[in-house]
Amino acid sequence: MSKIDKPLDSWREELTEEQFHICRLGGTERAFSGEYHATKTPGVYHCTCCGTALFDSDAKYDSGSGWPSYFQPVDGEAVRELDDFSHGMHRIEVRCGRCDAHLGHVFPDGPRPTGLRYCINSASLKLVPREG
Repeated sequence: MSKIDKPLDSWREELTEEQFHICRLGGTERAFSGEYHATKTPGVYHCTCCGTALFDSDAKYDSGSGWPSYFQPVDGEAVRELDDFSHGMHRIEVRCGRCDAHLGHVFPDGPRPTGLRYCINSASLKLVPREG
């Protein structure tokens, strides 16, 4: 997968204010406010910045957190994980593997088969529904 590296000003021109704040500046949307937190539409969730496929709806579940939650990404290259020590705690940040957009965080309290909860901001996603 080829990496995308653009200056912040380019991203600012392409994204909405909320998308820019979340994806490029590491912000977070309020719980239960995002477009996809309760969506059950079958399809694939792509990065809103670069279009990379990130999560399949088959891995989506209701974690009760108020953010779209998935137990795994579509593949090992779709996302990358980084230590995040902000806000006085240690979390694992999830970023797009292609354009480095901030997506959310992953926690070790998810369902089987992985035991992981990828807690992702709706603003960082674009759902492409399955046809048929």
